[in-house]
Amino acid sequence: MSEVEFERLLSAVSDVLAPRIEEAVRNAQPQADKMRSDGLPQAANDNEVAWPFLPFPEGWNGAC
Repeated sequence: MSEVEFERLLSAVSDVLAPRIEEAVRNAQPQADKMRSDGLPQAANDNEVAWPFLPFPEGWNGAC
């Protein structure tokens, strides 16, 4: 399969799947049992305990 044929195949698959994915996203409803009292979704790792501050060792730094 040449690169051109592969790109055509990817384009055809994308054309078929994109509307279905968009429809699924539009129809998705958050589950009521996964919601916090303030209406926001609850994180999967939320154990309602504040995580401790762990400083970097001397001379280290971090950036996002």
